[in-house]
Amino acid sequence: MFFSIIIPLYNKAPYVAKAIDSVLSQTCTDFELIIVDDGSKDNSAEIVVQVIEGHPNCHLIRQNNAGVSVARNNGVAVSKGDCLCFLDADDWWAPNFLEEMAKLIADFPDAGIYGTNYTIVNETKRKTRVSPIGVEAGFEKGYIDYCQAYAKTLAMPLWTGAVCVPRPIFDEMQGFPKGIKLGEDFLLWIRIAMKYKVAFLNKPLAYYNQDVDVANRGVGRLHKPKEHMLWNLDFLFEEERTNPDYKQLIDNLRVYSLYPYFLSKNYHNLAKKELDKVCWEKQPIKIQKQYRRPLVWLRIRHRVQSLGAMAKRLLFRVYS
Repeated sequence: MFFSIIIPLYNKAPYVAKAIDSVLSQTCTDFELIIVDDGSKDNSAEIVVQVIEGHPNCHLIRQNNAGVSVARNNGVAVSKGDCLCFLDADDWWAPNFLEEMAKLIADFPDAGIYGTNYTIVNETKRKTRVSPIGVEAGFEKGYIDYCQAYAKTLAMPLWTGAVCVPRPIFDEMQGFPKGIKLGEDFLLWIRIAMKYKVAFLNKPLAYYNQDVDVANRGVGRLHKPKEHMLWNLDFLFEEERTNPDYKQLIDNLRVYSLYPYFLSKNYHNLAKKELDKVCWEKQPIKIQKQYRRPLVWLRIRHRVQSLGAMAKRLLFRVYS
């Protein structure tokens, strides 16, 4: 079993060496590593050159800035492995990630995608925790219902830094969708999960770094609707109408993810139109009440909370 690992890279100089080192430290050595520099403006690429020197199974390719989807797709295009793994340049793996992934694939060969649990790292909030995936207590490994598991806690059962996709499945789905800046991975995972089984190992074997500056993350800011996953789900219209598990997941994601858009003066009407699709009686009372409160009051509260979060991040940088 040969793994191809793709790392898209854009302005991640403080983090990329740790990501690469976590790959080079794997107990399973049957892999190649492709780092795709997406037109970085810092010295990220130079750091990569130094770290991978002397490792013939590691390669750096460069492209003009085109976004993370294009970077990952281009990395796959030049790779040779049967199994595709993706790691962002600010995250990292446990040393046995690939070894455990190989076992999972061998145990559940009929799956179209494989995932493991992961640890969320947020030193700014002084909080490190294993992601609370919505699987039953005591679940160790096996096939899961992706929509049900995701809807329970909104903790991603398939997170980009902890998945593996067989190459034929990736090719069939034509890779990551271009032009999407938030949720491009979700759009690929949900297409796979709607057609194939999802195998999951409930061990935290990857680390999701949430301490990266917002400017260098897809989350934490408002994207244009055409760049946001929730405005690009028309291809699953029939699933929303006929699949109650998918419907519950998407409605939960809408009420959680579209709240900042609902508060925004620029996107309020578009968000409201999308939120009109929600089956509100299946949402918690607390959420229903939140959306019914006066918009002016909600905007003031959200602004105060945002300023508090910014101040906390600043203090963390100063004193860490």
